[in-house]
Amino acid sequence: MSYTPHTTSYYAASANPTPERPPLLGSHETDVCIIGAGYTGISTALFLLEHGFKVTVLEAAQVGFGASGRNGGQIVNSYSRDIDVIERTVDAKQARLLGEMAFEGARIIRERVAKYGIECDLKDGGVFAAFNDKQMDHLEAQKRLWERYGHTQLEMLDQTAIRKVVNTDIYTGGMLDMSGGHIHPLNLVLGEAAAVESLGGIIHEQSRVHKVDQGPNPVVHTEHGQVSARFVVVAGNAYLGNLIPALAAKSMPCGTQVVTTEPLDEDVAKGLLPQDYCVEDCSYLLDYYRLSGDRRLIFGGGVAYGARDPADVEALVRPNLEKTFPQLKGVQIDYAWTGNFLLTLSRLPQVGRIGDNIYYSQGCSGHGVTYTHLAGKILAEALRGQAERFDAFACLPHYPFPGGRLFRVPFTAVGAWYYQMRDKLGF
Repeated sequence: MSYTPHTTSYYAASANPTPERPPLLGSHETDVCIIGAGYTGISTALFLLEHGFKVTVLEAAQVGFGASGRNGGQIVNSYSRDIDVIERTVDAKQARLLGEMAFEGARIIRERVAKYGIECDLKDGGVFAAFNDKQMDHLEAQKRLWERYGHTQLEMLDQTAIRKVVNTDIYTGGMLDMSGGHIHPLNLVLGEAAAVESLGGIIHEQSRVHKVDQGPNPVVHTEHGQVSARFVVVAGNAYLGNLIPALAAKSMPCGTQVVTTEPLDEDVAKGLLPQDYCVEDCSYLLDYYRLSGDRRLIFGGGVAYGARDPADVEALVRPNLEKTFPQLKGVQIDYAWTGNFLLTLSRLPQVGRIGDNIYYSQGCSGHGVTYTHLAGKILAEALRGQAERFDAFACLPHYPFPGGRLFRVPFTAVGAWYYQMRDKLGF
């Protein structure tokens, strides 16, 4: 039986101890079989278990193997496309529901951490950093938009104020969101998985699903076992492959790159980010960074369309790291890795049903830490017969990438180049 370990990331190297979870063997029955043990799958499992369902989770590798255990660790509100785009796309009732949910994921994370005593280096405060006046105008509009939906923990930062939270001279200003923040992402999902098991949920690792029998009594098959269930939840996101072809047709895996420095002296770390907030800039292909619990700088950015693994992640990321913080020129990089997220053409999540009993959520488009926790709640609500919020997502329009699957990578890369040039020229 093949064994798939975690990627060689800082998160895997510093993960909290976790038990071995055996692969699926033989035939089993459950109420809900969940495919994928990342944030979406584990969040769904936890909400269902809290309401009395019997749940089995099947994971092809290990809990948090994909984006949930590799991302930048930033708690960022709303969606990859903001509420104003949704307001122009759907009717007023649907927009109101989606707007009200845009800030719920961050609350769910904090509730989980508190309720189940999860040790994941949770810190409050996230900054959106602007390079120019146009981006500052966008942040001002975003602040007004979010406040319309009751989100008031926001503060605009002028050039002087942002220097007090990010010690670099490259930004014109920014916006602080105190309901944002950052976590050790792998330890978060490992803690949530332990909570799932504490409630009687079953998680099988090294159990890649290769077939799902659809119909009134779905059966999920792995190499050495099968699970019969009343419902199936598909939560594989960028690591689902072509298991469900209909889900692969309107999405594209993309890679992002992350590096982690050696541990920094306390004075050096505090000199970079004095308030220990996380930061992301306002560019289309954005950079994002924060300090770890042991005072390393975690810095990520860039996109590899089609989920290719770059030959030298450090060479891609280091120039922007040193441009942002020249005082770190030549700093030792201890870890460098890539991870995949799932992009949709609209950059909004895809949620829905296949038949009457197979549910899915996918396509966070790089904005998944908070959304996936919300997704678990709305999927669990739908399985309990409360589908209004699920349907608000399910009714969002989605389209295939231009040129089909063969040409989606070059078309998307050209579009990204266009927006990157607009960022550089300040348009």
